[in-house]
Amino acid sequence: MADEGKDTLRRAALDYHRLPRPGKLEIRATKPLANGRDLSRAYSPGVAEACLEIRADPAAARDYTTRGNLVAVVSNGTAVLGLGAIGALASKPVMEGKAVLFKKFANIDCFDIEIDERDPQKLAEIICALEPTFGAINLEDIKAPDCFVVERLCRERMKIPVFHDDQHGTAIVVGAAATNALLVAGKRWEDIKVVSTGGGAAGIACLDMLVTLGVRRENIWLCDLHGLVHHGREADMTPQKAAYAQGREPRTLAEVIEGADLFLGLSGPDVLTPDMVRRMAPRPIVFALANPVPEIMPDVARAAVPDVIIATGRSDFPNQVNNVLCFPFIFRGALDVGATQINEAMKIACIEAIADLARQTTSAEAAAAYQGESMAFGPDYLIPKPFDPRLMGVVATAVARAAMESGVATRPIADLKAYREALDGSVFRSALIMRPVFEASRHAGRRIVFAEGEDERVLRTAAAMLEESDAKPILIGRPEVVDVRCRRIGLKIRPGQDFELVNPEDDPRYRDYWSTYHELMARRGVTPDLARAVMRTNTTAIGAVMVHRGEADSLICGTYGQYLWHLNYIRQVLARGGLRPVGALSLMILDDGPLFIADTQVHHDPSPEQVAETVVAAARHARRFGITPKVALCSHSQFGNLDTPSGQKMRAALEILDRLEPNFAYEGEMHVDAALDPEIRERLFPGSRLEGAANILVFANTDAASGVRNILKMKARGLEVGPILMGMGNRAHIVTPSITARGLLNMSAIAGTPVAQYG
Repeated sequence: MADEGKDTLRRAALDYHRLPRPGKLEIRATKPLANGRDLSRAYSPGVAEACLEIRADPAAARDYTTRGNLVAVVSNGTAVLGLGAIGALASKPVMEGKAVLFKKFANIDCFDIEIDERDPQKLAEIICALEPTFGAINLEDIKAPDCFVVERLCRERMKIPVFHDDQHGTAIVVGAAATNALLVAGKRWEDIKVVSTGGGAAGIACLDMLVTLGVRRENIWLCDLHGLVHHGREADMTPQKAAYAQGREPRTLAEVIEGADLFLGLSGPDVLTPDMVRRMAPRPIVFALANPVPEIMPDVARAAVPDVIIATGRSDFPNQVNNVLCFPFIFRGALDVGATQINEAMKIACIEAIADLARQTTSAEAAAAYQGESMAFGPDYLIPKPFDPRLMGVVATAVARAAMESGVATRPIADLKAYREALDGSVFRSALIMRPVFEASRHAGRRIVFAEGEDERVLRTAAAMLEESDAKPILIGRPEVVDVRCRRIGLKIRPGQDFELVNPEDDPRYRDYWSTYHELMARRGVTPDLARAVMRTNTTAIGAVMVHRGEADSLICGTYGQYLWHLNYIRQVLARGGLRPVGALSLMILDDGPLFIADTQVHHDPSPEQVAETVVAAARHARRFGITPKVALCSHSQFGNLDTPSGQKMRAALEILDRLEPNFAYEGEMHVDAALDPEIRERLFPGSRLEGAANILVFANTDAASGVRNILKMKARGLEVGPILMGMGNRAHIVTPSITARGLLNMSAIAGTPVAQYG
């Protein structure tokens, strides 16, 4: 059975690389090439203008080519993963994978270059000759000690960053993990004894970094296959190993491990025994980083010493020391400031940023990617997870700042705060479009009540609100459940201390709440007994009553259940004083920009008057995001060519809008393609009052609106903000069960904006 499992995994891995087309990369054009005019600009004769600009000013290459965002991953295949010297060609799948990681995590374009040259001097010459093509070089999987020679020569000769990730990437992540491990163990750099196995490139780089961080060189003991590296030893010695020689007598790992605070393993499987762990100092730290089988398995180490702090290189155990936490972001920061090198200051900044991020509240996105894992800072969570989207903004900004402060930046960034926001915007796709809404809500101090306060997404949203704004979250839920879930997912917030909690089973305001609800609903068939039952069981109704009573400013509900069910209670309690649900507006964030869709939820088959109301409300909300509204009334009919019910309805709505004379552009009735493509619209209906592509699509029924919304989510990778409940004065919003914690945070910002700012 084990052999069958391995064979299945092998076939799956091969299919991943082979299908639906071989390899993991492709090249795509970023400029249009649809006609002769485009061709004349892309190539001859227009391309000559860019060439002449670069000849006059080499720095202009960043403005006219991809060089400023292009990295080469270079290997000669002499030390590939745990496979050894498999050769340049066989290393190509690994290098392609590295290029994919650059693109995925930091949006850096990358070419993998496999060079069939084992002489380090010649290899360095070839790499140096590539400088005109690339903004930076990532050396990969080159055996020691050749890698030291290649990196030194390239760094000396090239004016762009050269970074051997096997050395420095590993050292940076080890440095970040060790920083936090010492914090958890209550130890200091200058006091600890370090024992390391493996004198290769990564091992030596890690030891150099530990010295930089404060470990005393005389407290480092390096062992390899021949035992302790000591003065006078001749077997398998290099200058890099000799720098860590201890004493003049041969000794074994078992002998030198006595009293060690930190074991650093970059060697092979089962090198460290349980007895060795027991002989280490109290609260030992074990970094067993050999892959795929570490120097000691975590369960074996814990059986020997229960309070051992252990990290491995594997993703199936806590504390994975993974270079992807570092290299995409250190290159991102270096490229963006035009750094001529990646120096020690930039590496230290990277370490500090990664370590600090692990001590913060875990991001909801990372928690979703690693469901079931404990991600609260401590022995089992020393460093962030690779899919933590905050890494880009935090680490790249720290690296860019260090490059500028250390004098290696040729293009300093004037506003690092704006730079980080732009990086976050590239990761959190909603960040840029939501910025004006967040700014408006940041200091408003509105009280937002969440009906489903026990939901993990809501808890994470509440924590983020407390960190990022003056908004005051109020959660409805049972105290014991909320407290346990906060602790389980590693949130520092606690009910009653950091936020108000309404316990539906035992709240002192219960009588006030059911009395209020009964007063509102007495003539609509609600008896006192029914009012009591609703206020014990229906958290949406409880939240609506709180808003009605002025105890909260806005309600957010809908993380479970059907939209119209929640809407019913919002109508009952809050649709008063001229407020009533007009429609639901979904903002879809697409690769080519934002697009609003309405009405996706409220009126299944709206009247022309309701359609017109939806148009006016949608335009008002678009302005909240800094978008000039351009509305298209969408129908199966196109400019009167069909006399269908939807066409009649939209024509009638258009007449109502014409009488209202709103101060925004609108047009209809039309198909979606005509709404989004001005050329199609001009061909069908010359002189339309709408210019350019519409950014708000209003449909004749919810089936059409919801269908388009879901297609954009699933097939166009659209990210939804909303639905925004229009017409309720920002007093309530109903989300959908598929919403993420980031989506809830966006909705809290929308709910957190005072109604006067709607415009």
